[in-house]
Amino acid sequence: MRTLPLALALSFLSTVSVAAEPVDPVKEVMKVTEDNWNSNDSDWKFIFDPEPLARLFSKRFQTAYADAAKHPAYETENNQPGDPFGYDVVTASQDGCPLQDIVMAPGVAANGKTDFKVTFKQWTCIDDADLKDTVSEVHFDVIDEGGKPVIDDIHRVADGESDSVVEEMQSIAKGE
Repeated sequence: MRTLPLALALSFLSTVSVAAEPVDPVKEVMKVTEDNWNSNDSDWKFIFDPEPLARLFSKRFQTAYADAAKHPAYETENNQPGDPFGYDVVTASQDGCPLQDIVMAPGVAANGKTDFKVTFKQWTCIDDADLKDTVSEVHFDVIDEGGKPVIDDIHRVADGESDSVVEEMQSIAKGE
């Protein structure tokens, strides 16, 4: 008789531990980004490849990406729609150093989304003292969609101004 309650309790705990946390898609995108910048020897992984795009990003983001991808930033070898960006959208750069001092901090959930602030240093290998200690700031809007957390937008912050990757993709799709 004691076995049944114990089995039910363990079953409940395993279900709880499988549930995705709102920070999970942000952690995964940042891990891929960090790995990409850690070495020139490894293969670059694209956060917007079909599988991670479908799993980590909202339907709205996916639609904006598909529309923007019709206007690739560069030619592809297989004549498929390419990436609409000519740079890494998280670091907002084509160049950089291995990311250092990555800090993720969730904001307050409001209006169905949670803002995750991520800061990091991306220029630590540069000899310019002013640039070397610069801290980059990126915000991820995470929403619940279909019972799982997904990224709905990415905002890079520079000089007190914030942008929107979704708005950038919409502009690219319009040919702007």
